[in-house]
Amino acid sequence: MELKDLLKKAVSLGGSDIFFVPGAGVTVKVHNELLPLSEKNLLPADTEELVKGMYELAGRDFENLKHTGDDDFSFAIKDVSRFRCNAYKQRGSLAAICRIVNFELPDPADMHIPQQVLNLADIRSGMVLVTGPAGSGKSTTLACIVDRINSTHYAHIVTIEDPIEYLHRHKKSLVSQREVPNDAGSFSQALRASLRQAPDVIMLGEMRDLDTIRTAITAAETGHLLLSSLHTIGAAKTVDRMIDIFPAEQQAQVRVQLSMVLKAVVSQRLVPTVDGKREVVFELMAVNPAIQNMIRDGRTHQIDNVIFGGSDKNMISMDNSLAALVREKRIDRETALLYASNPESLSKRI
Repeated sequence: MELKDLLKKAVSLGGSDIFFVPGAGVTVKVHNELLPLSEKNLLPADTEELVKGMYELAGRDFENLKHTGDDDFSFAIKDVSRFRCNAYKQRGSLAAICRIVNFELPDPADMHIPQQVLNLADIRSGMVLVTGPAGSGKSTTLACIVDRINSTHYAHIVTIEDPIEYLHRHKKSLVSQREVPNDAGSFSQALRASLRQAPDVIMLGEMRDLDTIRTAITAAETGHLLLSSLHTIGAAKTVDRMIDIFPAEQQAQVRVQLSMVLKAVVSQRLVPTVDGKREVVFELMAVNPAIQNMIRDGRTHQIDNVIFGGSDKNMISMDNSLAALVREKRIDRETALLYASNPESLSKRI
């Protein structure tokens, strides 16, 4: 089983993730199905050889995995695709999952990214967050916003990622892409350094810890546009997560800071469609004076009502997005109710 042949086959099938796990054959995820790429089940020695091949393609030290037990990295195969991989130890053997990432950025229209989300590229300073579960397309949405800025504004864009997924060419903007840990020791270290690199826009792949979030808020306060992601679902939960990570005695001050710098929260989820594929559903909270007051006063539980009310055309509610997909017959009623924020209300509407 040649690694490159397996990867090429997975790409040709339109797969999203490739699984190399001992005791099973190499498997690719195509939409909602798991399809075998090999007839033979992998032995621990097989997976170790395949994982070593990934490290060779990435030009990365295999010792990283031995010391840490898991490792993120990326590599590319010419004329095939890029791959974002996580290699890890399990039950004393090695395994790996590779996400297929196209060389070219997807067309936002094909992704059904709403225009209101793409318009976030016009914000000049503050913080914009893209949230959702793992694998819901947050990185792709962020990359589309960065590409929109790159295509329309004169700016220096600094991206900090682990690992780098989409490669951005210089267009109207200049784009510096840094990878953790190859180019910088940590997200917080790279973020602090970026403030000395004359950035107009900073794209932080993920905010993982208190130090990174604190520095990100500072960056947004000092006139930069900071884009980042969080593994949260819904705008209200995202705001609470940002505040709750701070010690109790600092939370009141953080609420004030966040109410001033937060400009928008995009929340997205992948839902199964009637034809067996998956569709991205979006929610967008655009921070207006009413929401600023709710964040500052600790009334985040009221945010969902403002989004759902629909009085602000810049906002999109998750339930309205689901209802639209039902009307267009792209998802069924049961799926919409399963992912709805307020199933009872949505049931009456559809």
